[in-house]
Amino acid sequence: MPDLHDYISAEALATLVETARLEDLGPDSLDVTSRCFIPASAQTTAHIVPREAGVLAGLATLDTVCSVYGGTVAVETLATDGDAATPGQAAATLRGPTREVLAVERVALNLLTHLSGIASLTAQYVARCAGTRATVYDTRKTLPGLRGLQKYAVACGGGGTHRIGLYDAVLVKDNHLAGLPPEAMVARLTEARAKAVRLNPELKFVMAEVDSLCQLEAVLQAPVDIVLLDNMPPAMLREAVAMRDAAAPSIELEASGGITLDTIAAVAQTGVDRISVGALTHSAPSLDLGLDIG
Repeated sequence: MPDLHDYISAEALATLVETARLEDLGPDSLDVTSRCFIPASAQTTAHIVPREAGVLAGLATLDTVCSVYGGTVAVETLATDGDAATPGQAAATLRGPTREVLAVERVALNLLTHLSGIASLTAQYVARCAGTRATVYDTRKTLPGLRGLQKYAVACGGGGTHRIGLYDAVLVKDNHLAGLPPEAMVARLTEARAKAVRLNPELKFVMAEVDSLCQLEAVLQAPVDIVLLDNMPPAMLREAVAMRDAAAPSIELEASGGITLDTIAAVAQTGVDRISVGALTHSAPSLDLGLDIG
């Protein structure tokens, strides 16, 4: 299981949950319905239960959620993030005042269903690449404020973590190189790498995007760690792999652009090292989980 706090700090997670609590309960921390129907003295036990199969993610947030909501609800996790979600089999139990359990319910389930959906979709993409060298990676196509959690969910599903943001790696895209002829790319990329390392000595990688084999031929002579092959069909990807193997076998190749569950197997079989898929985070359907009392 990945470590949640490698992706989001405890402080940032608490702030996120506090924002969710405020928008749900308002400035007076008021659940009108529960105040009208549930006695203040009532206690309950509730179970978080998957309604469909998939991969769990987000259970590691439950302690923080309950703490931000006052710490009166105790959490017992019965599964671990990254485990299979089995319909009808409880993944966690909440115990405490009924009013507080009901207040926690929606925020806890919103996080769990969303993150488990991402982990489940990622696992499907990863499975389609079985038997190849390709690793599936996420992208920066995440919801504001949720990037760390969404990337954590990808890791729970067996995917890899791309750059976290604009600060920890270099990705030279077509807009950075607009109008630059291929023969000038090596010098520009060499200069850019030197500057980037001075700006961030702990730089994760230097990657350059190409959309033609002509550009690739030039970039393979540059000091880059990864080349992003943008929107190339499988036949062109195979040519790109052959070029890389002959000219610069230490450089990794990453395929990207419109890759789906239906097409990823063919892409992986071309021999690329990495496949980045924005859909993991921007298009994953929620996994159905519910809160059952009693």
